[in-house]
Amino acid sequence: MDVHVADEPAVAAARTIARRLRDARGRRGVATLAVSGGSAAPAMIAALLLERVAWEVVTVWQVDERIAPDGDPDRNGLQLESLPCTVRLMPVTAADLRGAAARYARSLPDRFDIIHLGVGEDGHTASWPPGNDAVLGSERLVELVPPFNGRRRMTLTPRVVNSARARLVFATGAGKRPVIARWLGGDRSLPIANVRRTGTTVVLDPAAAPGE
Repeated sequence: MDVHVADEPAVAAARTIARRLRDARGRRGVATLAVSGGSAAPAMIAALLLERVAWEVVTVWQVDERIAPDGDPDRNGLQLESLPCTVRLMPVTAADLRGAAARYARSLPDRFDIIHLGVGEDGHTASWPPGNDAVLGSERLVELVPPFNGRRRMTLTPRVVNSARARLVFATGAGKRPVIARWLGGDRSLPIANVRRTGTTVVLDPAAAPGE
């Protein structure tokens, strides 16, 4: 796992993603990306739009989404509206959510080129809530998550995240420092500890970085 502390963390995270997308285009002609929500994601997306990316060959999926109506400010999908590429939003307004999750799973690539993840102060990532082994151990590609932090969720499972060619964990702010220190120190009780370390890049700002 590569850990980077950057004064402009959104730019550093965006450049990591852009390099992966360019490499994928060169190798396979297309590129695939999955993006999480969270407070740090909009700045990263804005920086990504300034990078050299062949958007016409890129498809973006969601890592996770809250079960909320279209247009609700809780929806992560609103953060993806500026992306000039094909975006496949999670179908969280479907009447049959289990069936919708299965259909979304069938739309996923065999292997993502890169998956972006955040981390919450409680150690959750990709809407994998603390203490929910049913989600963490699921053999499905897309799962429904019982309510936590006020909403039910739809999320990609560790099976998908850990099969990606690369992962980017992006976190900022002093509030994240304690959980980042626990994770990097090997605390296996945190949901984010289920993210495969090999092939994972971590980008932090100085406030979130342990020891900074």
